[in-house]
Amino acid sequence: MVIGVTMINVLPGYEKAAYRELKNIEGIKDVYHVFGEYDFVIIIDVEDLSILNAVVDRIRESETVTATQTIIGAEL
Repeated sequence: MVIGVTMINVLPGYEKAAYRELKNIEGIKDVYHVFGEYDFVIIIDVEDLSILNAVVDRIRESETVTATQTIIGAEL
């Protein structure tokens, strides 16, 4: 299992559209609309790193997404 936390910026005024789109991407566990430097924080929960990369690539393909930053969780 691989957990990723991705912070996302979207085009101004497209937050609702982006939220609906993000909720429909397989592998995304939670979507949080936040205030501050980023518009959304999402939790990705997938089987391996290659799938996590594919999910992030799919997010980046969205016309509403302008930037992403992903942090990958590790077990201690």
